Amino acid sequence: MFYVYVLWSDKLEKRYVGSASGAARRLTEHNNGRNRYTKGGIPWVLIHTEKYEDLPSARRREAFLKTGAGRAWLDKHFPRYRHKERIK
Repeated sequence: MFYVYVLWSDKLEKRYVGSASGAARRLTEHNNGRNRYTKGGIPWVLIHTEKYEDLPSARRREAFLKTGAGRAWLDKHFPRYRHKERIK
């Protein structure tokens, strides 16, 4: 199984979208500073996961969530976790 996950950093007031074979493991890695893109936002919290049968499906969903339409979907479903600059 593969997962698309969405993390939130209160420190940065930003989300991070990724995909991996283990969302909980990746959260630990992000919070241990093992990803240079998320290192400055520690601590991260897991706010959403989706399960997929294969990696290509998970990667397609991850790519969608990083588009304008995908960010709008996340804003609608998780209004508490909106990027600071996107709040209207």
